[in-house]
Amino acid sequence: MAEAYDDVPMMDHGGSGSVRRDAESMESNTGCSGTGSLSSEGEDDTGGTTYAENSPWVFLPEPLFINIFLNLTPRDVLNAGQCCKRWYKLSKDDYIWRRYFRREFNVDASIPLKRGADSWRSEYRRLTNNVPMVLTDVLTSHSHQVLHVSFSHNGKMFATCSKDGFVILWNAAYPSSIRSSYDMRKLNWKYTQFSQFNQSDTLLLVSGVHYGTPHSTSGEIAVFTVQNGFRLKCRVTNRPYDIFGTWFSDQHLLSGDLSWLAHLVSTSKLWLNKANQEVDSEHTPVRNQVYKFYNRNASSIRAIMVANCPWLADEEEKKRKAGNEGVGDAEATAQPGTSVGGSSGTSSAANRRAGNPLSHYQMKQEQDSEEEADEDESDVGPNDGNQQQDPLFMHGQGPGAVPGPEPACEPLDYASPIQYLEEFRQEYEDSYYESSDDCLEDDDEEDGDAIGGAGERPDSLSECEDEELENPCPKYLIFSTGSKTYTPHQIGFKRIVDVNFPRRLEPGPSLRERVALREQQRERQNESPPVEPNWANYEAVADRFDRVDKLIDLHGHIIGMGLSPDHRYLYVNSRPWPRNCVIRNPLEPPAIAQEIDIHVIDLMTLKKVGKMLRAHKAYTPNTECFFIFLDVCDSYVASGAEDMHAYLWERYYGVCLAKYQHEDVVNSVAFNPRDNEMLVTTSDDYEIKVWRSLAKAKKLGIVPVGRAVEFRKQKSNRPPPQPQYAGRSFV
Repeated sequence: MAEAYDDVPMMDHGGSGSVRRDAESMESNTGCSGTGSLSSEGEDDTGGTTYAENSPWVFLPEPLFINIFLNLTPRDVLNAGQCCKRWYKLSKDDYIWRRYFRREFNVDASIPLKRGADSWRSEYRRLTNNVPMVLTDVLTSHSHQVLHVSFSHNGKMFATCSKDGFVILWNAAYPSSIRSSYDMRKLNWKYTQFSQFNQSDTLLLVSGVHYGTPHSTSGEIAVFTVQNGFRLKCRVTNRPYDIFGTWFSDQHLLSGDLSWLAHLVSTSKLWLNKANQEVDSEHTPVRNQVYKFYNRNASSIRAIMVANCPWLADEEEKKRKAGNEGVGDAEATAQPGTSVGGSSGTSSAANRRAGNPLSHYQMKQEQDSEEEADEDESDVGPNDGNQQQDPLFMHGQGPGAVPGPEPACEPLDYASPIQYLEEFRQEYEDSYYESSDDCLEDDDEEDGDAIGGAGERPDSLSECEDEELENPCPKYLIFSTGSKTYTPHQIGFKRIVDVNFPRRLEPGPSLRERVALREQQRERQNESPPVEPNWANYEAVADRFDRVDKLIDLHGHIIGMGLSPDHRYLYVNSRPWPRNCVIRNPLEPPAIAQEIDIHVIDLMTLKKVGKMLRAHKAYTPNTECFFIFLDVCDSYVASGAEDMHAYLWERYYGVCLAKYQHEDVVNSVAFNPRDNEMLVTTSDDYEIKVWRSLAKAKKLGIVPVGRAVEFRKQKSNRPPPQPQYAGRSFV
């Protein structure tokens, strides 16, 4: 398998070298030769390589060499770099690779090199070799549309949900295999739609839809153990079903309930539930209401998620030290999403390790160090004696290419880049290096070790649960909602504070006392009938509901959301409405575009810092619009689409790198949090596809079964190959 990738031959420096394609393209009547000798001074200048006397190559200035190299393809420059040490040094010139990088990946010239990157050459290598690009697995165990995929935090498992009613737990190692499965139709579920692992990867939350009338919104959340058997642990009602549910802590989850108050007016209640609902008595609580929101125009709270925001604790600490409450009130007015007090704001790593998905910053750092070591081994010069190639072009032409035709990239097929505000990239780097590790603890333990071994919780579980709730990492509750129509077009933010779970339920009055109380109420009603509140007037009933701290209107139908691993940025899929549209009937929202926009929101400022207009396709109308899930890792953003493809962008540079083929709508994508070079896509074509990078496929010895469509600007306008002709060899 290794031979399939080693397509850049090394020069034989012991005699006359092999004929080089790049050398022939630059050769003149007088050139380098393997005969003749040089003085010691000449050997120092050329790195020990001998040239014919009076050869123009000896005196050719470096700027002219660089101009020649810029007219070659990157592969040819690498080949030329094997001729001699001088050419090898010039072939690594970062000016050349910056030009290649910006030209081939269509990166704007105003974007600087990503902070932390070694060079433009290393970035070119990363976007060539370390992007999930080759298809290594096609899983067909589901018998209906596959709606969602999610990874465990340790990267060893992923779960898929489908309209066939099954939830399947997979082993992520190659080749992927079924670990466990469960048919939720036995519990009167119509289908499964969403899943999420808890922080310790011991439990799996599965959300689904109940059987019912076409307009029924009834759903349920089930929790399964994933160690020592796939066993059902508890079930929780969830309405509407597209609230999905989410983990609040390792042993607590959030669910929803919807109640109608008046015409087009309802209330959404969010409940905190224990994942372990085995109780000692009827007075031991298993759920507690945390929020109650007001909904207008037939809308509701949907797609909830929880984000860790350690910077909120830092802001509160600064305010306390300054002792200036007036300044705090002013900031609360300007940024209501960050103003709600009441959290202890502890900086303990153990307490901050919460939310969904769990930040994988430290895990990724270990992976990066291993990759850097592998890259160092591949950087060998022409005289190093190792017959090892630079893996920069393993995907290109020649014997190392992946089987199958290379898809052409037409200009109209190029996906839009992400357009960021000027300050985004600096803030992006700061958040990557500083904020995410504040919510982490060491994660070196194996699956069972961190939780008492073999998947069993320690005896002090109740104490751990109490500590998680009493000293939480500062969090935001994030959800989609709407104020103009029933379709979700706004992102809501609520600062989570003072979450207390009662230890014991009060028994309340006895039966005799309840009967007496009811009689008293009836007497009062006869004297003065109760006045029903005017639920349509929010101002009159606002004190009965929790206030939403911040609303961001995206002026379109929101169909997916995803958090960055450090929980600093929120990426949102939205199908925009026509410009300046007027909504006259909340039950008849405006027509939505057939393209999906991606918006980027900074959770530190609660402002939009980036957007990608008309990023990918969607065709269903408002009444049939469904979720298109997206996922974010340290380096990339990926999303499904309705044009039978998934798409992947580089986060920092904002450019689209690849799209992944299916036979129907792609509903969901997910990166392996331990290995960002592994991507899973699911589709209405009943298939689950696993994509890995060229470097990873080579390392694992995998023979790819397909390849994604790669967006490379130069593919459509590269110069035709030069005709081969006989000539002197370059050594």
